[in-house]
Amino acid sequence: MPLVRIDINEGRTVGEVGILSRSIHDAILAEYGIPERDYFHILTEHRGGQIVAQDAGLGFERTGGVVMIQIFTQAGRSQEAKQSLFAAISANLALAGVAGEDVFVGYVENTAGDWSFGYGRAQYITGELNVPRK
Repeated sequence: MPLVRIDINEGRTVGEVGILSRSIHDAILAEYGIPERDYFHILTEHRGGQIVAQDAGLGFERTGGVVMIQIFTQAGRSQEAKQSLFAAISANLALAGVAGEDVFVGYVENTAGDWSFGYGRAQYITGELNVPRK
């Protein structure tokens, strides 16, 4: 059950924003095998100058079309699984018109006890939800 934050600059239509979200979710579905309804995205649009995303010394420039993605999920997936997810996100976003240099992903892991889906209970701990394994 990843929680995904997507930060973009203003200027995309509602439909384009929806395609970005869906492209990322489809990559997570394909790579991690989560249920379709484990769809938790927060999309935030920013005015010009509120996203700074330099190249970190890699020798390329990002554009105003940058898509900053933060994925919060439970620990336990292999480095190969994460790399595969990053590649799938980039490929899906390329189909939506986002250049590879404009895809930035930060991946944050935690444990089953770090989630509450409502009612103030940690459902993975109480057994109301099964802990994802893939």
